[in-house]
Amino acid sequence: MQSGLARLMFENAFNNIDRALRNDEGLASELDYAEQTSWLLFLKYLDDLEKEREDEAGLAGDGAHSGGV
Repeated sequence: MQSGLARLMFENAFNNIDRALRNDEGLASELDYAEQTSWLLFLKYLDDLEKEREDEAGLAGDGAHSGGV
């Protein structure tokens, strides 16, 4: 069940990226499109990883927080 949810979330994220890039007039070819999609997915992965680590640090009582405040 967890695997199906993850797959659905990935498909939804990819479809949103797909829609946004198709509307971008700066993409000249399919290679540009693939490069931009890969980059956005990588950045999303890093963002999710950072949030997960912040959550784990908060649960462990390390006092980590976002925003630098």
